[in-house]
Amino acid sequence: MKIFTIGFTKTTAKHFFDRLKRSGAKKLVDVRLNNVSQLAGFAKRDDLGYFVQELCHMDYAHVPALAPGKDMLDDYKKNGGSWDDYAAKFLSLMAERQVEKIDKATLDGGCLLCSEDKPHHCHRRLVAEYLKDKWDGVEIVHL
Repeated sequence: MKIFTIGFTKTTAKHFFDRLKRSGAKKLVDVRLNNVSQLAGFAKRDDLGYFVQELCHMDYAHVPALAPGKDMLDDYKKNGGSWDDYAAKFLSLMAERQVEKIDKATLDGGCLLCSEDKPHHCHRRLVAEYLKDKWDGVEIVHL
């Protein structure tokens, strides 16, 4: 099983969709809490679903169960919380939600999307690594 990850900030739409198309991913799995923000540019929910289908011939799914809670995200992003605290709280939330019980077909060949340009300090990486620890045979590819 392969899980891809991608972020949309600090890139152009062309570079984003070219990477996604070349990846071999089957669908784009949006793991953002807010996927309709005006700050999202080409990555707003309705536009993204259209672009992914038309340009990459992929499905699009929003899976908010794989997103952080608003308070948790605000503590980290708006209030200058530490990455380590955020990561620990988010992993605890994933365990509480038992996200490993999600149908594997939902994520097999899927590309987890969030806003961060790199996976280092991003919850999409935490989701992929959490699932890799819970499921056998998972390969993670950061685009």
